Amino acid sequence: MRTVHTLKELRTMLRGYRQKGKRIALVPTMGNLHEGHISLVRRASETAEIVVTSIFVNPMQFGATEDLDSYPRTLQEDQDALDKAGSTLVFTPSNSEIYPEGLARQTRVVVPEVSEGHCGASRPGHFEGVATVVTMLFNMVQPDVAVFGEKDFQQLAVIRKLTRDLMLPVEIVGAPTIREKDGLAKSSRNGYLSKSERAKAPVIYSTLQAAVEKIRQGRTDFKTIEAEASQALNDAGLRPDYFNIANSVTLKPATPDDADITVLAAAFLGTTRLIDNLSVAR
Repeated sequence: MRTVHTLKELRTMLRGYRQKGKRIALVPTMGNLHEGHISLVRRASETAEIVVTSIFVNPMQFGATEDLDSYPRTLQEDQDALDKAGSTLVFTPSNSEIYPEGLARQTRVVVPEVSEGHCGASRPGHFEGVATVVTMLFNMVQPDVAVFGEKDFQQLAVIRKLTRDLMLPVEIVGAPTIREKDGLAKSSRNGYLSKSERAKAPVIYSTLQAAVEKIRQGRTDFKTIEAEASQALNDAGLRPDYFNIANSVTLKPATPDDADITVLAAAFLGTTRLIDNLSVAR
C-alpha cells in the first residue's frame, strides 16, 4: 500500500494503473476509521482491482459550532487498518492541496432538494461541503466506482443526485450499515460518548425498528409515528434532533402511496449527535 499527499503524486500513480487497464474504486473518508469504514474498503475491493481511500477532514462541511478542531486524527492507525483491508493507495491531502485559494474563494457544488431537511436543516452548509469535496475527489481520482455507507443515508442520496445531474461517469455503491452487537450504528462519534451515554445509545436503533414495524403493519399515519418515536427517544434520555419518515429517493415526507420508505433519525446524547436510519419496502 502506498500513501500520497499531493494531486501530482496521485495522478502519477493512477496513470500507471489505468495504462494497465485496471478498474479503480474510491472510498472517501475523514479518517479515524472504524469497522464501518473498513467494510467500505472491502466492498470496494470486490468491485475494482485498485482501491483508493482518501483521508481528508474537510473543513467546508463543518459548521461554526461543530467539532472540526477536536475531530480525531489517527493517520498511522488508519494506514495500518487500510493496509490489512486491502486498500491499494491512500490519499491524504492537506487543506492547502484541496483549497489552495482558501474556502472563501472556492467554487462550490449545491445539490437542491435532497440536501434540504433532515441533517441539511440541522447543519446548514454541510451538504454543500460534502458535495463540493466529493466532486473534487471524483475529478482527482476519476474512479470507475465509489463506495459510501448507507448510515449517512442523506449524504448517499446527495452524492447519487450530483453524480447523475453532473453526468459523472462514476458508479455509486451504497454499503450496509455496520452495527455493534446491541444495534448501535458504528460511528467515529461513538467515541465521544460517556459510559452511561453509550448504554442509552442503542435506543435509537430500537426506536427505528419499532417505527418500521408499524409501517410494515400497514400504518400510514406517518406524522403520528414520528411523534411517538420522538417521545420514546425523549423518555429514554435522548434529545431528538429529528425523526422523519421519507421517500427513499427524494427524501421528501413519505406519503401513503410511496413504495420505498426510509426512516431517518438524529438525536443528541449529551453533546454528541448520532444519526441512523432504516429502510422499508411496502
